[in-house]
Amino acid sequence: MCYEISLLIVPQHLPAQPIIDWECESTYDPITDPNGTDLVALSNSKGDAMVILERGHVTSWRNDRGDELLFTSKKIPKPSNATRGGISVCFPQFCTSTSLEANSHAKNKGWKIDTDPPPLKQEDYRERSYVDLVLSPSEEDWKDWPYSYEFRLRVSLSSGGNLNMISRIRNIDSKPFSFSFGYHTYLSVSDICEVRIEGLETLDYLDNLSDRKRFTEQGDALTFESEVNRAYLSSEDCISVIDHGKKRTIVIKKKGLPDAVVWNPWQRKSKVKADFGNEEYKKMVCVDGAAIDRPIALKPGEEWTGCLELEPVNSSFCSEKFDSHLRNF
Repeated sequence: MCYEISLLIVPQHLPAQPIIDWECESTYDPITDPNGTDLVALSNSKGDAMVILERGHVTSWRNDRGDELLFTSKKIPKPSNATRGGISVCFPQFCTSTSLEANSHAKNKGWKIDTDPPPLKQEDYRERSYVDLVLSPSEEDWKDWPYSYEFRLRVSLSSGGNLNMISRIRNIDSKPFSFSFGYHTYLSVSDICEVRIEGLETLDYLDNLSDRKRFTEQGDALTFESEVNRAYLSSEDCISVIDHGKKRTIVIKKKGLPDAVVWNPWQRKSKVKADFGNEEYKKMVCVDGAAIDRPIALKPGEEWTGCLELEPVNSSFCSEKFDSHLRNF
């Protein structure tokens, strides 16, 4: 069982604000699409984003030029309101031993707007647009995972256009529990053959195409010539996805997420997926901040925080080391 979170964003100019703690009010627009789906829209002068409220799934993230930075498949089986792509939050299990899409298709309908979240310090509130969501287990959830918890999620768009996600999971049960976690992130690319990923070199990884055997990354960057499904262990807090075709780099910064999962299904598996176009594998790559090798253990009353920041850089030559400090968290 895993849960997925969706987010929707529409333009809304927000006045500049001083740097403060997050006692300020959140800034978002709740909207309903023609199909009756509740969405949350975030925006500022540097971009916008979208979230599906009931599933907590970020479905769109665009820069100030209107370029879509996340991939979503155009092929959706009917009838269905499912979305392949965007960013889904996978909890309490992030499955890597099978195809990764299993992480994002367990629809949970318990997410709500969090109107009174506990304090969470963030800096740089100038033109920051954000929403707080909260999830508690339902009776149906208890059948699969019988623990009580509070899951709070903040999704925000920074003044520079970066997309930030902060998850806080608190054990409110009388007994300890453990879980794995991942931000299942589909990035839009020009052509997968034009993409290289830096920040994974020399790392050990579990190859899910070889019965999870352990290998060590030998190259100075990861490039793509066939299907890839790997879980990199104890990865750096900063990973660069360089797209030479779009002359753009997405810098992935993470905190509390020691592992990274990279996935592209390639041609053969794309053709057998009902919700994936035959050639769409060329236009996407998944790079997920995750905690999978060592499950996160929480005693009663303890809380865990996992942060993700996606930063677009208008250059495809970003081999220099980026500052891995998550300055906006």
